[in-house]
Amino acid sequence: MNRYAKLSLALSALVSVTALGADLNRAEAQKPKKQKEETAQDVKKVQAVAATTFAVTKRFPIGGEGGWDYLIVEPGSRRLFVSRGSHVVAVDTETGKVVGDIQGTEGVHGIALAPGLGRGFTSNGRTSTVSVFDLATLEVTSTVKATGENPDAILFDPSSKRVFVFNGRGQNATVIDAASLAVVGTIPLGGKPEFAVSDGRGRVFVNIEDRNEVAALDADKLTVAARWPLASCNEPAGLAIDRKGQRLFAGCHNKLLVALGSVDGSILSKVGIGEGNDAVGFDEESGLVFASNGDGTLNVVNEVTPGAYTVVQTIETRKGARTHAVDSQNHRVFLPAAKYGPPPSPTAERPNPRPQMLPGSFELLVVEPVQK
Repeated sequence: MNRYAKLSLALSALVSVTALGADLNRAEAQKPKKQKEETAQDVKKVQAVAATTFAVTKRFPIGGEGGWDYLIVEPGSRRLFVSRGSHVVAVDTETGKVVGDIQGTEGVHGIALAPGLGRGFTSNGRTSTVSVFDLATLEVTSTVKATGENPDAILFDPSSKRVFVFNGRGQNATVIDAASLAVVGTIPLGGKPEFAVSDGRGRVFVNIEDRNEVAALDADKLTVAARWPLASCNEPAGLAIDRKGQRLFAGCHNKLLVALGSVDGSILSKVGIGEGNDAVGFDEESGLVFASNGDGTLNVVNEVTPGAYTVVQTIETRKGARTHAVDSQNHRVFLPAAKYGPPPSPTAERPNPRPQMLPGSFELLVVEPVQK
């Protein structure tokens, strides 16, 4: 190779290195800019939350017989499904009118929806069964026997297209193929399950109340993939998930909300909340967490810095309004409630009787943002 050819190669190499260096410099210059933009967006989000307060804006009188447990908003519709002891009522979220009634769900606790299949599912504690109903007609079309006693929480996992039924006394989970309705497996949990959520990517998470932990389940293999202790948390009941941020929020009976990572279970934050928590919800649009408590409070929790959460508002609801459902599209929270009379006299069988719900007093509270 002559000296001119060598010089040409050297110049080409120098140009390439210079261009590479320029690209790297541009990338480094753009990286802080992107981080600044993301930080600015987070600040605007926090400011928007700070500029908004929540209040009970409506009370829908529902009446009827039966207590309640879980409820769920149907995505893309105006229907809210509420468990009522022996049946499930469908309520119009705008008018508060009852638009449907699903009968024959004795001891119903929870409702799961599979819109793509046109089906809904209920967990029936007294009969240890799952009722399958048609979302169009609200008629029960099938019944599946659970593989454990007292089915409680229930969910549809869109990733595996399976229904997970968590049996309280059975201390296990019955897994049902949502299409064929065949029971495809049972997962031993080693403790009493409470509420559960899915990340939509193959993991299902459930509170194990008597072990003070969250169990992470593999939705395909039907195994317990991990167990994560909840430090300082006693009897976790409510559970919510931030799928995008990969966070879980567990509500504990000792007036504590624990935020943890949904990938590794690392504890991120602990927040004081009201007494008697039984449900935690997450608004996917605003990023707010809601904790409803039996003492008649609803805590609104916000992430103030990455991984750090705090209560930004506490709303008075009604004593006993311990569960709720979040409508992320309209930023509303629905809470079942009722009026109570004095408790009956104690007996040997019931030494600590609960107050009796007054007939016809059942209602739905609507909590939504109101500008300051």
